[in-house]
Amino acid sequence: MATLLYRLGRGSMRRRRLVAAIWLVVLVALGLAAATLRSPTASNFSMPGTESQQAIDLLAEQFPAAAGATGTIAVKAPNPGQLGTPEGQAVVQTVTEEATTVPGVLGAVNPFQVGAVSPDGQYALIQVQFGGGVDTVTDEQRDAYEKVGAQAKAQGWQVAPGGEVLNAEPEVGSTEVIGVAVALLVLIITFGSLVAAGMTMLNALIGVGVGMAGLFALSSVVELTSTAPILALMLGLAVGIDYSLFITSRYRQNLLDGLPADEAVGRAVGTAGSAVVFAGATVVIALASLAVVNIPFLTVMGLAAAGTVTVAVLVAITLQPALLGFAGGRVLPRRLRSVVPVTTEDSSRIAEGAGSASTDHAAPEAATLAGEDRSAFGFRWARLVTRFRIPVILVGVLGLGLLALPAQDMRLALPDAGTAPAGSPARVSNDLITEGFGPGFTGRLAVVVAGDDAQSTAAAIPQVTNLVQGTENVLAVAPPQLSPDGKTALLGVIPQTGPTDPATETMVHDIRDAVAEVPGAEVLLTGVTAVGIDISEKLSDAMPVYLGLVVGLSILLLMLVFRSLLVPVKAALGFLLTVVATFGITVAVFQQGHLADLVGLDTPGPLISFLPILLIGILFGLAMDYEVFLVSRMREDFVHGDTAQQATINGMGHGARVVTAAALIMTAVFGGFVFLDDPVIKSMGFALAIGVAIDAFVVRMTIVPAVMSLLGKSAWWLPRWLDRALPNVDIEGEKLRAQLDAKATV
Repeated sequence: MATLLYRLGRGSMRRRRLVAAIWLVVLVALGLAAATLRSPTASNFSMPGTESQQAIDLLAEQFPAAAGATGTIAVKAPNPGQLGTPEGQAVVQTVTEEATTVPGVLGAVNPFQVGAVSPDGQYALIQVQFGGGVDTVTDEQRDAYEKVGAQAKAQGWQVAPGGEVLNAEPEVGSTEVIGVAVALLVLIITFGSLVAAGMTMLNALIGVGVGMAGLFALSSVVELTSTAPILALMLGLAVGIDYSLFITSRYRQNLLDGLPADEAVGRAVGTAGSAVVFAGATVVIALASLAVVNIPFLTVMGLAAAGTVTVAVLVAITLQPALLGFAGGRVLPRRLRSVVPVTTEDSSRIAEGAGSASTDHAAPEAATLAGEDRSAFGFRWARLVTRFRIPVILVGVLGLGLLALPAQDMRLALPDAGTAPAGSPARVSNDLITEGFGPGFTGRLAVVVAGDDAQSTAAAIPQVTNLVQGTENVLAVAPPQLSPDGKTALLGVIPQTGPTDPATETMVHDIRDAVAEVPGAEVLLTGVTAVGIDISEKLSDAMPVYLGLVVGLSILLLMLVFRSLLVPVKAALGFLLTVVATFGITVAVFQQGHLADLVGLDTPGPLISFLPILLIGILFGLAMDYEVFLVSRMREDFVHGDTAQQATINGMGHGARVVTAAALIMTAVFGGFVFLDDPVIKSMGFALAIGVAIDAFVVRMTIVPAVMSLLGKSAWWLPRWLDRALPNVDIEGEKLRAQLDAKATV
């Protein structure tokens, strides 16, 4: 692989104008396709095969008029009892009529007709039915709906439109620029060159642009959830910057070693590019493997993010060499540009640059600056860690174990309006409903009774009603609504507790158990709360399988790369430490509310159902990224004669600066999404930022060198029969260097 990438890198640099033009054409073409073909994202979370989804599909068939989006307008009179007066009833009637005039609304129900008025006569609920689904509601319709009741508000009434119709696509605003700005600053400090930093950032942004444009262009044929593009943007930007950073760093080092520009690029892409391809492949495989969970919206999220990562890899190994050709020696700090002459001569004529003699003929100052600075922080830190390896391992493992403790109380659910940002229309409406009617009214359930004929359904309804009403924590059961043919009935159920309350989850299971044996009819329970419970349970059941798949995959892939048994096992265990510690910190902040103010979280609550399994897939790929970059240098030096201890120190010394920069960049990019108001995106950004920081700085740069030092030569042991059976993927480019060295001696 290294030899192929070496040729690709050199070819891309020599034909840099053509390569840059091709990527520009691709970007423009996909941008036009996205602008033309882009479809709205979906905010619903379907779950084929679950009871709640079966009920939803049945309702869509039997009650087509109610298949559209719904809204609930909460109304609060200035004083208790005021809704019982003619003046109060007139105000509510006016608001109801105003709601019917909103574009897209089929009708609104006066609360006095259905008894949706609080006992104290101060609160009322107006039900609004839209003709289309949530994903078809336009911004103009949503804005008109939110303005309903302006006249009543002027008279001192509180009118708060809410409901699922307000589930709009999360907006990516200027707050994410903070993460990009921090990343650019880290690049400038790392490279000491504005050109190198700007070129690396430009390369990543082009990759993100191509990936996102392609994703939106496909949205006309593939239904995207509202969080899929955000996740794709998050990952595409982070890995795009990191992958470009790795290749640029190796290219600069090659220039300082006295190699001509085309040879320096070829070797950079052949070595660092091999690590980039491997790391990108692990991320893509982990994300694509989300399909094994068999949840459509999660599969789409994984494939969307995998697509942007794939583009980031392709851009890094093709466009990056082209941009390096345009930049020339300006990728070096200003003080070295005159010391290291950068040429693009045919390396076949100056192949001696590949041998050790090339450094002797290079500029003396450049050779000195390119040599190993054993006083650099990476070397000093490695010597300290390997010297005190036992205490370091104990402190690291125990510390991460303590951070993981809150994870044992982790609860999963779909987001509801109760955790929406304070002051948002959805949150205001939710709080007003809770205040006037109780938390159960914000998460109403629906029981569907379906018989073979109208008589069977009619006979089953009283029994179902009694069983549901007798279930603990049920506040009320609404009278049944019958389908036109009378075969299907819909009963509304109001719990005493809120949608994400553990008591509500228990009640859902109790109702299902109670009605399971009703004769003559099929009884199904659904509603947003039930859907969330079903999704959470299915994801929880799938998580051990997925985690086993990811860990097994990591061991196999690293065995191919490092020709070792213990190194892959150590890497997998380190990954598990990262995951559990990240879960623990995220639960402590977002569920338990510790330090929630620091991340702008108004109301703690359960984690979004798919966050843990998504986090496992993403962190797996990123963890392998740093593992390969650090440990491959350790193996390289060990194979070339260094002791296991010195090889460990060398690997850390050479890789610490770049890994630190890469981890800071990823943490900054992911952390930028914490500033979004949407709690789902906020928790995803936070968890990924914390996970990357823990894995890079605690696991890979602290625990890993300590363990490698403790294992010594045994770390690189592999049975001969297994060594012969495994293909050699040559991530470190050993075969490539051997070929170039042989060529230099000819």
